[in-house]
Amino acid sequence: MGLHWSDWPEDVLNTLRAGCVIPASPLALTAEREFNPQRQTALARYYIDAGAGGIAIGVHTTQFEIRDVGLYEPVLTTAAEAIESWAKNPIIRVAGLVGKTEQAKSEAEIARGLGYHAGLLSLAAFKGAGEADIIAHCQAIAEEMPLIGFYLQPSVGGVLLSADFWRRFVEIDNVVAIKMAPFNRYHTLDVLRGVALAKAEDRISLYTGNDDNIVMDLITPYEIMRGDEKVTLRFAGGLLGHWSVWVKGAVEILQQCKEESLSDELLVLNGQVTDCNAAFFDVANNFKGCIAGVHEVLRRQGLLEGIWCLNEKETLSPGQLEEIDRVYQDYPELNDDEFVAENLDRWLSA
Repeated sequence: MGLHWSDWPEDVLNTLRAGCVIPASPLALTAEREFNPQRQTALARYYIDAGAGGIAIGVHTTQFEIRDVGLYEPVLTTAAEAIESWAKNPIIRVAGLVGKTEQAKSEAEIARGLGYHAGLLSLAAFKGAGEADIIAHCQAIAEEMPLIGFYLQPSVGGVLLSADFWRRFVEIDNVVAIKMAPFNRYHTLDVLRGVALAKAEDRISLYTGNDDNIVMDLITPYEIMRGDEKVTLRFAGGLLGHWSVWVKGAVEILQQCKEESLSDELLVLNGQVTDCNAAFFDVANNFKGCIAGVHEVLRRQGLLEGIWCLNEKETLSPGQLEEIDRVYQDYPELNDDEFVAENLDRWLSA
């Protein structure tokens, strides 16, 4: 018997719909590139204490290779146990689901058994497939657990999808949210139009994954025409790899976006956050060092011991370290180094 979003605790559903920060958690490894549960637990505790409303694990930032080395279930288990033992407020547990239907269904079964609320469904394995086949896949996985749709930018393996696809996708009853990360305004609008045309705006929570446009997504009202009716859609929060670092600041930024009207200050902030993302995500080298860049920030703070990835070739690009130095210097008000330093020993404790 699968899990339906109506089975969730009310406070979890309220947190998702009100809008929150959901970091896409990295993977903590030792120098031998073996799983480090202590550091993984510390990351989860950091996110919780920083004010995140959810944690996503087993996603791209966690490294898809965890599936090749038998770490998918251990990593999800560690994160779930950390949330269960540490959190005092409701935390949305999101598990990454990848692959064709058999694999994604198996991962959904594991995640559901570990107490995860929703699956962030990657469609990268369906590159070249027809939209009808992809919808059938989504319907099959939705029978296992609630889904968060994921529009990944095509330049890093995502599938180009139409507004009609997103209309059909949100008509699946067990879809609760969509993470939009096409890094493209036109494609983002396709998703929004699909939600409006399906009359699903009250059920579907919209989360930005557009790391190049975070603040603007959060402050923009999108007006979509549905026949003669005007439908206004807004992003509730963000589910972002960028928000796996400097999380206390991210929580403050989201709150600022909710409370303030459009201002020069917010427009300036949008550019500053995007500039930081360019350094962390290695935009200059087509995102080659994006995971290592996030690791480097967490290493500087002491949360990770190093920037090691499962793939030994995955590391910082030439010049990326200098770019991270630059944004640290240019935007010191955006980091949360002091908060981390005050709490690090507590998070690393048994």
